[in-house]
Amino acid sequence: MLEQRIQQQFFESADLQYQSAESLARPVAVAAQMLVDGITAGGRVLCGGLGLSQLDAHYLAALLVGRFERDRPGLAAWTLDPLAHPDGSGDAASLVRQIQTLGHPGDLLLLFEAQACDSRHGELIAAAHAQDMSVIALTGSQDEALRGLLLETDVQLRVPQSRAARVAEAQRLLAHCLCDALDIQLLGTAE
Repeated sequence: MLEQRIQQQFFESADLQYQSAESLARPVAVAAQMLVDGITAGGRVLCGGLGLSQLDAHYLAALLVGRFERDRPGLAAWTLDPLAHPDGSGDAASLVRQIQTLGHPGDLLLLFEAQACDSRHGELIAAAHAQDMSVIALTGSQDEALRGLLLETDVQLRVPQSRAARVAEAQRLLAHCLCDALDIQLLGTAE
């Protein structure tokens, strides 16, 4: 019984990735081009997320600063980290403050969210827009409200799934796709 349940996890994840490939290819290409354009123009990538999505933000920032599968110069990226404030304000408030402090026109906010969107995500997006930053939002299908917060200069990579575990797995693949596309654009093909 347990082995069947474990196999089902693999099947569900593989099915989601297969079903999403066609619908996400174009938005991922747009997001990758946004990253290339921003980075080559001197912009930086601020990666963030709330809750466990913060771990995915750390992971992508590490790939951008370090490397993906090929050696290349480090790219200007870092993770927005939730910080404790003396007034007791939450992690979203600290991320907003970091966007306000560190974000500049031409920078990008790369926002991860595997759970349902709430008003805290809106605060992060509004802070980025106030700094003339574009937003790349990696979300699940439950984030309909988020679409209304994004501008024409933004892109949403929306995984068509409401289960957070499946969304997070697909977002890891999306992060790899973005890094691969960046490397191809910046370094050319490996052949």
